[in-house]
Amino acid sequence: MAVYCMTLVVNIIACLAWWIGGGYGVNFGLAILWLILFSPCGYVCWFRPAYKAFRSDSSFNFMAFFFVFGAQFILTILQAIGFSGWGACGWLAAITFFGTNVAAAVFMLFPAIMFTMSAVAMLICILRVHKIYRGGGGSFQKAQDEWNSGTWRNPPSREAQYNNFSGNSLPEYPTVPNYPPGNQWP
Repeated sequence: MAVYCMTLVVNIIACLAWWIGGGYGVNFGLAILWLILFSPCGYVCWFRPAYKAFRSDSSFNFMAFFFVFGAQFILTILQAIGFSGWGACGWLAAITFFGTNVAAAVFMLFPAIMFTMSAVAMLICILRVHKIYRGGGGSFQKAQDEWNSGTWRNPPSREAQYNNFSGNSLPEYPTVPNYPPGNQWP
């Protein structure tokens, strides 16, 4: 998250250089909008569902994370590509601007590299979270069941469902280990 926010800050500086070098001001304005929107929204929209998913083992929250983080991953790829008029200094924008202003284009390469690195890091993150999710028995069907039963809204009732069983959850072991006297092991 911090790397992506730093990328957006560097993108603002590069879009300013783009604008000064003869580009369009709309890119600078959109770069500011991306920073203002995606910094807090990243926390609320994908970090929070991931935290809640890991905390309560909620398939619904995992699905929310995958949907929102996947959308941000795709947007980061588009920003790395760098379509003109999107407010992102990506590869296309930087390479095509070399013919207009070399100094501004060099500044524009920094966010292109950083967007690419962010997209790779996001891909690794989403693959790791998916591996943990699937390794824990999560599925789309489980998320649908949570949605239909409403347990995604009330984690304490979900925990109560799992805690409502008869019998011991741990094997019967003595609470204090019994060691041989004098540190003599057989």
